[in-house]
Amino acid sequence: MTPPSARITTGSHDLPVSPALASFMSGGWAPSPVDHAVRAPRGGATLGRRARLSAHFPGERLVLPAGRLTTRSNDCDHHFRPHTAYAWLTGLTGEDQPDNVLLMEPSGPRGHHAVLYLRPRSPRTGEEFYRDRRYGEFWVGPRPDLAEAEALTGIECRHLDELPGTLSGPQPPTRTLTGVDGAVDALVATRTSGEAERLRERELAACLSELRLVKEAWEVEQLQLAVDHTTEGFEDVVRALPRALRHPRGERWVEGVFNLRARAEGNGTGYETIAAAGAHACVLHWVRNDGPLDPSQLLLLDAGVETDTLYTADITRTLPLSGRFSPVQRQVYELVLAAQEAGIAALRPGVPFRDFHRAAMRVIAEGLREWGVLKAPLDELAGDSGLHRRYTLCGSGHMLGMDVHDCARARADAYVEGVLEEGQVLTVEPGLYLQPDDETLPVELRGMGVRIEDDLVITGDGARLMSSALPRTADGVEEWMGTLLEG
Repeated sequence: MTPPSARITTGSHDLPVSPALASFMSGGWAPSPVDHAVRAPRGGATLGRRARLSAHFPGERLVLPAGRLTTRSNDCDHHFRPHTAYAWLTGLTGEDQPDNVLLMEPSGPRGHHAVLYLRPRSPRTGEEFYRDRRYGEFWVGPRPDLAEAEALTGIECRHLDELPGTLSGPQPPTRTLTGVDGAVDALVATRTSGEAERLRERELAACLSELRLVKEAWEVEQLQLAVDHTTEGFEDVVRALPRALRHPRGERWVEGVFNLRARAEGNGTGYETIAAAGAHACVLHWVRNDGPLDPSQLLLLDAGVETDTLYTADITRTLPLSGRFSPVQRQVYELVLAAQEAGIAALRPGVPFRDFHRAAMRVIAEGLREWGVLKAPLDELAGDSGLHRRYTLCGSGHMLGMDVHDCARARADAYVEGVLEEGQVLTVEPGLYLQPDDETLPVELRGMGVRIEDDLVITGDGARLMSSALPRTADGVEEWMGTLLEG
């Protein structure tokens, strides 16, 4: 008799596999190799990147996981994206990388030999290829075998099952990119632990971020591609506004329209799309996107397409849903634009990173004082009081690349307390967030959020605006929207 517990446990919805079916499934398959002429993007560049990393840690093993699948609900996983450091060092950016690990083994007095531990294609002699819902080829698509992966990457490849043995027994000094793969963390946690070891891990993470601060020319091209597709997505949204305005959750409609462009042209969005109408724009990272659109309000759209090579744009426009700014909306918008213009003007090699934020905030503080919102003298506002931050809490920009907040593990003196360098890509995005319940504000200003964000690359004598195809002035936005809505 079947136990009661077994009767209420569902497990797989599939029928059992009979011996006859298992035998039938094990034969009669034609070869289906991965094209050996195909190589991972930037194979030559990844060799140079690994060499630069190697120079920082002579004689030490470096363990760099791709990450693991994360359960979304029961037996459904989130869309997989490999960790940025792994992707940058291997050129492998696809969904078929979960659980893989790049090891850089010390070789010679200062160099390293890279070995990629991966889960190769399932052999057709077993059941994984048609029964395993997470890794089976019939469920999630094919993976290269070891030889194909070597041809693809130019890196020696070994079966993932060999990794535990490699990481056990006597070991060279080892640094691991922790917090990416819990199974890998567990394999290396049996050795040295404590504050000294945690410092070593932080140093590895910091170095990986700092090596990516200045972008290669090819990386700038990928970022420009992301920006161009993002521009198309913003145009799609404006064309879709009449229908979105009629929907009870118009913010969701806007999000869906942009995300369609992102998925069609690239890997998807580089971060969760912010489609914030009215007072929702005062929530800095509003991603619920469940509100209606009111023609009398503004829509703050912060969105970016991520390319298949995992480089993302990050652009914000604040749009009048009627197609025309009201006088008070224009007043707020033009102050934010003046702040952004001041920030952009401060960008050039050799200046402190924080200078563009300070320049933008001076304009914001002075504008708030002119409006009578801030009462303090100008010299006090120019100091460290930070009173203006009640209305604009966050920084005015960040590095941009394979992560939307790129190189975030870099040490302060190399990034936020460092200086700008030619080849860095960053955003400039001042904003004003005038909360609906803020009694320090005139009633007509409450519940309005405005942010203008653009992507720029530092050049030899200043910065190039990568997102110039999207208008920024109030008049330009109105004209652009009018053209698209008439088309």
